[in-house]
Amino acid sequence: MNVPDSKNSRRASRIFFALVVLIFGYSSRKFGAFLPPFLAEYAPDALWALMAFFLIAAAKPQWTLKRIGIAALLFAYTIEISQIYQAPWINAVRDTKIGALVLGHGFLWSDLICYAVGIGCGVILESLDSGEQKTV
Repeated sequence: MNVPDSKNSRRASRIFFALVVLIFGYSSRKFGAFLPPFLAEYAPDALWALMAFFLIAAAKPQWTLKRIGIAALLFAYTIEISQIYQAPWINAVRDTKIGALVLGHGFLWSDLICYAVGIGCGVILESLDSGEQKTV
């Protein structure tokens, strides 16, 4: 009897969750008019960071939960801080659909809080997973 590889199964589930979060995040941007104003304003950024958390967790399944959380937070904060830089070449990238989704447009302090909330949710979800043997 073949037992599924735990590392590959965790990787697959994290990629699946990243895709689900991507759909919810994109939908919250696109259909924000149908959401309460607070959610329409802040949920997309929290979900973007949660997606980054799951992608990093999938890419580095051997890392501890703490390390994944810190890496995701550093990644998200680096992207946000990069939005202060407004050179024509990077703005041309940001003007594309994928560039806007990944890099954003303008720096907002509130986004840093949203990222921490999104990644915090990821850490909590992963720590609740009974199969998780990593420490917070």
